[in-house]
Amino acid sequence: MKDVTKDTILVHAGRDPRNNHGIVNPPVYHCSTVLFPTLDALEESDRNTLEGVHYGRMGTPTTFAFEEAAAALEGGYRAVNTGSGLAAIAIALSAFTKAGDHVLITDSAYGPTRRFAKETLAPYGVEVEFYDPCIGAGISALLRPNTSVVFLESPGSLTFEVQDVPAIAAAAKTVGATVMIDNTWATPLFFRPFDHGVDLSIHAATKYMVGHADAMLGVITCRDEESWTAVKKAATRFGVCGGPDDLYLGLRGLRTLSVRMRQHQESALALADWLAARPEVTRVLHPARPDFPGHELWKRDFTGSSGLFSIIIDQVPRKALAAMLDGMELFGMGYSWGGFESLILPTRPAAVRSATRWTDPGQVLRLHAGLESPDDLIRDLEAGFRRMAAAL
Repeated sequence: MKDVTKDTILVHAGRDPRNNHGIVNPPVYHCSTVLFPTLDALEESDRNTLEGVHYGRMGTPTTFAFEEAAAALEGGYRAVNTGSGLAAIAIALSAFTKAGDHVLITDSAYGPTRRFAKETLAPYGVEVEFYDPCIGAGISALLRPNTSVVFLESPGSLTFEVQDVPAIAAAAKTVGATVMIDNTWATPLFFRPFDHGVDLSIHAATKYMVGHADAMLGVITCRDEESWTAVKKAATRFGVCGGPDDLYLGLRGLRTLSVRMRQHQESALALADWLAARPEVTRVLHPARPDFPGHELWKRDFTGSSGLFSIIIDQVPRKALAAMLDGMELFGMGYSWGGFESLILPTRPAAVRSATRWTDPGQVLRLHAGLESPDDLIRDLEAGFRRMAAAL
């Protein structure tokens, strides 16, 4: 589809009603075995198992529909699905590293990304180095001839540092490193990695793409055929694939991604502004707010913001924090985010840093603004602050 907006791509990509009896949505193929009518057909399929329907985990029409839609939305060559966001990260990193390589990973990365790098890549002979997410073009000083991957996440997990993606990507290219980014927070609607020099865009599709907190899914969209082939081969070697029903739910979620993201954005900004005026809150960590340190980079490179951000409150006794959180009626406490439901979670960014230090002494609370009324969410938070004060 050419010369159409992303809203239109979301509705039409990955669909082919004319070849599906006129049915709007593609069917769900539950498949392991694929039968071949002749020996010639079997041998032809064996010659290129990366294409077509060969075996269930290598792809079905349901798989291809989701991957086609994800790639079209991101503006990439093709996409590869996985069973979770972490699986997508692991496959992407594995596809471009080998023993003796050096990789650079932002210090603000999603915790499981760090663990995979330290506990899987490093023991297999890959040197893992974490870098300051605010380093920008200064990353040149860390690059080596054997740097094979530079891994970004912008904004960063928990504390939302915005990276200078074009500057980092340009520096990485001088040593031939593959540049990959976890783009889950912004979705392809609000950040276009390939326009900024990135080679692979990775999503925990579990979150905003699925959007309903009911499926586990990941996806890697690749800039070109060469990178797609490397990722597809890695996924095939590891036997990684999404389940057919989860792929269908991901495709269904994409259809409403644009309208949901507009609401997540609006609600999160309303909450952030209200929280910024609260006496209990010392800082609001939201890139779209002008008082956030990375706001100018965000304004330059992003076209919107999502529902996820953090706040910092003064340290309080555990019983006071529990009084606030245990009594929340609309905000649930739970991992993941990106669904229709609002979430709140206490976090400890200082515990997951190595290249940088998180020195703010306050308690960090990560919030996800769901699709409830912002006014109702504010009342829930206000009641929580009252409970916290009463427990002091």
